[in-house]
Amino acid sequence: MQLANTPYFTRPLFFFDQARFRRALAAGEKPALEIFKDAAGAADTQMEQRFREGEDVRTLVHERALFVDCLLHYAWHQYQWPTGVGLLAVGGYGRGELHPHSDIDLLILTGAQPDPQVVDNIERLVAFLWDLGLDIGHSVRSIEQCLEMARSDITVATNLMECRTVVGDDKLRGQLAEQMTPDRLWPADEFFEAKSAEQRERHSRQKGSEYNLEPNIKNAPGGLRDIQTIGWVAKRYFQVRTLKQLQGKGFFTEEEFGILQSGEDFLWRVRYGLHLLAGRAEERLLFDYQRELAKQFGYEDSDTQLAVEQFMHSYYRIVMALRELNDVLLQFLDEAILQRGQSESVTPINERFQLRDNTIEVTQTGVFVEDPSALLEIFVLMAENPKIEGVRASTIRLIREHRHLIDDHFRADPHNAELFIQLLRAPRGLSTQLTRMTRYGILGRYLPEFGRVTGQMQHDLFHIYTVDAHTLQVVRNMRSFRGPEAWEKYPIAAQIMARLRKPELLYIAGLYHDIAKGRGGDHSILGIRDADAFCRRHHLPARDRRLVCWLVEKHLLMSAVSQKQDISDPEVVHEFAREVGDREHLDYLYALTVADINATNPELWNSWRASLMRQLYQATQGALRRGLENPIDREEIIEETRAQASASLRTLGLPQQAVEDIWAQMGDDYFVRESADNITWHTAAIHQLMCASEKGEENDTLVLTRNSGRGEHDGATEVFVYTPDRANVFAAVVTGLDMLNLNIHDARLYSSASGYTLDTFYVLDESGQPLLEDPTRLEQIRSTLQEELALVEDYSKVIKRRTPRRLKMFELETRASLSTEPGDHYSTLEITSADRPGLLARIARIFIDHDLRLHNARISTLGERVEDIFHITDAEGEPLLDESANRELEEAICRELDAHQTTQRPQ
Repeated sequence: MQLANTPYFTRPLFFFDQARFRRALAAGEKPALEIFKDAAGAADTQMEQRFREGEDVRTLVHERALFVDCLLHYAWHQYQWPTGVGLLAVGGYGRGELHPHSDIDLLILTGAQPDPQVVDNIERLVAFLWDLGLDIGHSVRSIEQCLEMARSDITVATNLMECRTVVGDDKLRGQLAEQMTPDRLWPADEFFEAKSAEQRERHSRQKGSEYNLEPNIKNAPGGLRDIQTIGWVAKRYFQVRTLKQLQGKGFFTEEEFGILQSGEDFLWRVRYGLHLLAGRAEERLLFDYQRELAKQFGYEDSDTQLAVEQFMHSYYRIVMALRELNDVLLQFLDEAILQRGQSESVTPINERFQLRDNTIEVTQTGVFVEDPSALLEIFVLMAENPKIEGVRASTIRLIREHRHLIDDHFRADPHNAELFIQLLRAPRGLSTQLTRMTRYGILGRYLPEFGRVTGQMQHDLFHIYTVDAHTLQVVRNMRSFRGPEAWEKYPIAAQIMARLRKPELLYIAGLYHDIAKGRGGDHSILGIRDADAFCRRHHLPARDRRLVCWLVEKHLLMSAVSQKQDISDPEVVHEFAREVGDREHLDYLYALTVADINATNPELWNSWRASLMRQLYQATQGALRRGLENPIDREEIIEETRAQASASLRTLGLPQQAVEDIWAQMGDDYFVRESADNITWHTAAIHQLMCASEKGEENDTLVLTRNSGRGEHDGATEVFVYTPDRANVFAAVVTGLDMLNLNIHDARLYSSASGYTLDTFYVLDESGQPLLEDPTRLEQIRSTLQEELALVEDYSKVIKRRTPRRLKMFELETRASLSTEPGDHYSTLEITSADRPGLLARIARIFIDHDLRLHNARISTLGERVEDIFHITDAEGEPLLDESANRELEEAICRELDAHQTTQRPQ
């Protein structure tokens, strides 16, 4: 069989016996479709086996394309075709590349309008190929139609550039190619601009990051499409069919070509394996497949990193190198294509650098050898000069070629330390330059500890970026606090940034807060040594050095206290204030914490977390103003809160005696932990219920809802429940809220002397926002909870809702820890477990089964896991002090929740 235009692969297909195949077709003993299916099935099985045995992926990809060529050849010749009709491969198949489930893009090219017989043949051929199970995409067009579409659509033009004839009249392809030369269609400059815009849009859809948690290996920055874009533009400009033809012509160096080739090999292996695992053309490296691919690639769990984390570390490093190379080569082509022939303005900056139009370049090629400090200086100059838009391609190459000069001697040079601090103090562009330094391999060499975490990921849903990408985002967030938009979105952080003594200390803490991730042990403690070494090497005063190291050590403190402890408790605030010590430490820690939360996972920062952080910050400010030697008195809080609520209730017309009667049933904790506004709201509603009861109305349960905009918890929807105190109340309420897809973030529960429970739940919707002021939705909450509470005497319902795909991919062994601090009136139960629908309701059932009373709950969801804290007592309201019984309870909780998790895992 003679195949036209198959330069991509010349090796014969040993696994496909064409003579035997032809004999089977000629014999007619079996239907042709069955013969084709047998051949395709055998080829798939044989190629999959070869892939798993480690055969070169390029051989497999090209052999698959050649095998499909053969099938199409024989399928085509089942019909009679006149001259003037050809079957062309386009797109990736046109390049001779086919992965297991790649689309087989076909163009049936005609010289003129096809006659009815040809149309009938085409219809039968396409139907046959679909019945055969090939994933074909096809079009039927004349040469003129192809040209018309190519003129208006860059994607069509790109596909046709790589077309080749599989079978049929090859003269048509030649005629088409003659009409598609750059002098007739899509000149090199227009083609470059269109493909550059296409890439920018594609990167934007991937959030501009090669570090997505489940990256798209084809379309994300540094992915296969970036390699193809380089090829398309270069081949259009240089008028060649393959990039290999450009070797030695100055477009790329041998090292760069090696990076392209090895990077493509790796991504092809990943893509090939991904298609086999998914059984379809899947381009997203989903959690479902990352672990399996890690095993296939030979990675094994170590003491400090899972196999999947090592695999993804390799993936991220490779795509980062490809993105870096994409930057260089497209910049080179931009200069060669778009700027060719233009008059250039050259402005000297200093003896080492000059500005050519709006891009910076070296004054001569030996600059970095003669003065290695220029490897840092160039980024300082860009940060200080807003006119500089980028770096010339030739200079980027020189940076890459000379970055090895950054060694211990370079790092110990005081001048270089001064340059780096100068960069941190730059008025603009710091995060942009740090990103450039990372992409060009400079930052990881100047800060080797940063280089070690480049591309390092954690296999969970909480940390959605690699450590280096997260770190740079932290600094970017810090810089954004200086912008005008921050005064609305992050008002406290904006105020802090405007008054910080040395903002660069905050940036240093941001660079080092996660620097020890992946080493084993507590990264907050391990990172202190690296931070201290940096500060000493950069000659920071002792006071600044201590502040930076303290921030690195304590960077998780404020988020932990605000989310896991009861910050309405003055003792909690006082203890936190003692840890902080003064307002400067509080300011720096607040700004670092907000930047860190937003850079860990943007979905984490919602109105609820913002309100908790604000409440803790303001309460700590008050504690520091009073002085740490003057902790606030509980009696003062109670007296002040009662006075404010009493005044508000008088304006509502409630009799003072009625108020006193209601309040007489409440304990002191209620007046310490609740705001005067909440107490007013509760008391008025309870009074109204009591009045209704006196009139003979039988309802003894009250359910109220409102969006809080009144004080400390103004970032959530409040659900207030007042009902007779029974064992199943908490279980019924959390089940009802779960049924409504509402997430509980805080629960405050009080028992009154009159036998009622007063429970306030702070909830957010699935997107992490308070509910809209929708009367229908709020009424739905009230009616659902009323229905659930009506069944509370015999309550056994446990929510059953589909577990999201991502959550199913993570197995997390439940941990439960029960403790009682001296003087506490309750015991604290901490539970860490895998997040699942209905988890909180299941925990409530456990409390019922063990005859426990719940007084308070702090609910924190961190990606695929929850870290919940419950304050509990026994049935008599006493803390749990029996150590043996407590250990049994911890084990029972773990068994029950892990059993629930097991039933939810994918089989």
